[in-house]
Amino acid sequence: MRVFLIPIGAGAYEPYFEPDDDAVEAVDEGAGWLSRQRRKLRDMLREAEAERHRRKDPEVEARAGLMARWRKTSLRWIVERAAEQRLLWHLRTATAATLVTPSDLPADQATAIFRQGLKRDSDRHLRWFLLNLVGLIVSVATILVPGPNMLGYYFTFTTVGHMLAWRGAQQGLHRVTWSAEASADLSDVRAALALAAPARDDRLQELAHRLGLRHLATFVERLAVPAA
Repeated sequence: MRVFLIPIGAGAYEPYFEPDDDAVEAVDEGAGWLSRQRRKLRDMLREAEAERHRRKDPEVEARAGLMARWRKTSLRWIVERAAEQRLLWHLRTATAATLVTPSDLPADQATAIFRQGLKRDSDRHLRWFLLNLVGLIVSVATILVPGPNMLGYYFTFTTVGHMLAWRGAQQGLHRVTWSAEASADLSDVRAALALAAPARDDRLQELAHRLGLRHLATFVERLAVPAA
């Protein structure tokens, strides 16, 4: 497993991970509550991914009712949040991983930055898991309401998602054996941020291709910290 520490501004970094493919992670088939909720999460992600890739008919979209549009919006939101948490979800089962860092950042400093981020993620996801667990319990009452249980969908995703992310952060902090690998291409990402569009976009796409990261350019553009 390779995790990339991406420069997004002066002194600012974000970890980034792309799985080998877009397949939804397999879950266990146990009979307990946690296993059932993880299966629900898996099914929601599959449905959300299918909706994202489905060919849209403008006329059908225009005729869709409020509930249908709300459902589509919710599924898009699920896909976006899943992408944000994918690194931590995959860390849950990792025992060894490589942290790829900019070559102009000392390895010990890069590791410290990454571990500080994992600690923040662990604390944040634990808090949100507990809050959303309450919401999930309350949402059980909406099962009796006719139509899709979007409230239940939402709290199933957020509760299980935050729980898995917390476990991944804990795994990354305490049980994964990390090695470091310096990359000049990641240092070039920092330099690319100083370019004006469209030169910046072209340079980021080039670096993404060299690093084998299909969605790196989009990730950097979304999180880049504006220069002071």
